[in-house]
Amino acid sequence: MDLIEELTRHHGVARVETLRRAGVTDHAFRRARTDRRILSVRRGWIALPGADEELVAAARRGVVLSCVTLAVRRGLWVREAPEPHVAAPPSSGHARVSRGIVHWSAPLIPRNPDALEDSLENALVLIARCQPHEASMAVWESALRKRLVDPQVLERLDLPPAARRMLAEATPFADAGTETIFRTRLGWLDIPIVPQVWLHGHRVDFLIGERLVVQIDGGHHVGAQREEDNKHDALLRLHGYHVIRIGYDRLMNHWPEVQALILLAIAQRLHLAR
Repeated sequence: MDLIEELTRHHGVARVETLRRAGVTDHAFRRARTDRRILSVRRGWIALPGADEELVAAARRGVVLSCVTLAVRRGLWVREAPEPHVAAPPSSGHARVSRGIVHWSAPLIPRNPDALEDSLENALVLIARCQPHEASMAVWESALRKRLVDPQVLERLDLPPAARRMLAEATPFADAGTETIFRTRLGWLDIPIVPQVWLHGHRVDFLIGERLVVQIDGGHHVGAQREEDNKHDALLRLHGYHVIRIGYDRLMNHWPEVQALILLAIAQRLHLAR
């Protein structure tokens, strides 16, 4: 068994014991160390030069990448993750982290001793209690929309209360985390707020009531996309809809102004068909 090939199959970082079980000989280990084709990470772990730095750091510290750090690695919508989040069982006395957050908890899904990344299900449980409600909801809905987790499987897990609440409230319909945050912040309104409604040839982000359309603009709303959006806005207005567009900065950093605008439109009954 070729050591480098087997180590590459483990994303460049692996336990020596695991590689030995796969058939790598002691002679192969000695030659690779002499030729500096492998690096010692910590006792019992080696890596290829240039291996994923986050995986190497996890192996060195005896933890697994989890919570929002794993969500980012899986391509989920995360508002911010300025420092690494890792997980370790409560009895793990060897885990040491100089920077970041360690979640000391027993996982719902057992972790393979070779794993350096948590399961997404375990990470979502940690996110539910680690992050603010709306930020957590955005990650959960992103995972559901991408079909990276099965809600029926989650339902059968022994979820703690915070995660159980996320599962009960989350939907797979939000096209981006900003849409989740918008809907979550206005969830107290006693008016239907329906996401991803098809109106006159295009989907709109939200339809409030019968006639108030809210579009959440991201960075792609420029150039040809902006022109297409403007044309659709005009078409909606011709058909009796009222359109409000909200940019990312206004949504995330100036929410009171955005909320006041939506409530003013509702107070004028712009959400109702006349």
